[in-house]
Amino acid sequence: MINPPPKKPAAGRDRGRGFTLVELVTVIAILGIIAAAVAVFLRLPLQAYQDAQRRASITDAADTAYTRLKRDLQTALPNSVRVTSVGAVFYLEFLQTRSGGRYRSLAPLPAVATGANTCPDTNGDTFADENVLLFGVADTCFTTLGTLPDFATVVAGSDFIVVYNLGPGYANADAYASGGVSGGNKSLITSIAAGSGGENVIVFQSNTFNLESPGRRFHVISGPVSYVCNPAAGTLQRISAYAIAAAQPTPPAGTSALLAKSITACTIIYDQNVVNQRNGVVSIWLSFSDPNATAVNLFQQVQIGNAP
Repeated sequence: MINPPPKKPAAGRDRGRGFTLVELVTVIAILGIIAAAVAVFLRLPLQAYQDAQRRASITDAADTAYTRLKRDLQTALPNSVRVTSVGAVFYLEFLQTRSGGRYRSLAPLPAVATGANTCPDTNGDTFADENVLLFGVADTCFTTLGTLPDFATVVAGSDFIVVYNLGPGYANADAYASGGVSGGNKSLITSIAAGSGGENVIVFQSNTFNLESPGRRFHVISGPVSYVCNPAAGTLQRISAYAIAAAQPTPPAGTSALLAKSITACTIIYDQNVVNQRNGVVSIWLSFSDPNATAVNLFQQVQIGNAP
């Protein structure tokens, strides 16, 4: 009996049989080893990138707060910045100016005086000889030299006029001394109107100004502003819309706005040049830390112009 020849395997059968279980397990194990090795090398760079992102976020928030603080301090009434602390909480306060200019102090010629200082030009001679700012006696009005900047923003019944502010320790030259009412070198504005020749007439509560400004300058203030840094609460806040007080309030009872958080420590110092008191510097140190223990320490200085 003759045996038939063996059958040949179908073409391509060996190529399509796939992986065995042993081969699959071996590949998975090798890929796991490679992934673990890659993770070891990538962990530190990724962590460093995340830390840098968190530091950048904290720095941006602090820079925004610093920018707001610097812009506010540039509007501070000369010699009105004061700083105090209660424990670890620091309070920075100043009187914010809305506008300012020069007052008329000498009668123009030819002058046709009407006697008492009156507003407006009661004799109709078109000269502001009645509207000069008087010193040493009670007065209620004056005419500005030129148009008052930001004239439309002045709020009668709320804003004050201040003349020659020298700050605490100077009699009749400290805008804080009389608190939230007229007195000393500060008086509440009752009305403001356009005068002749593009000038403005400012009417205020009767007040006796005693010290004349060498530059015939005056300021219009809208009220006090405080920056409060509280590490216990982890916040930096801006507080406004509260009354002027002779003693610095800690804290003031006004409208609060949160400027920064995650603050762990802070220091605020106001250094006024004892030789040239027309200059001062506010120095601010802030320390931040987020829940991931990312810490950032920042320092900023703001120049203060105190020429009254």
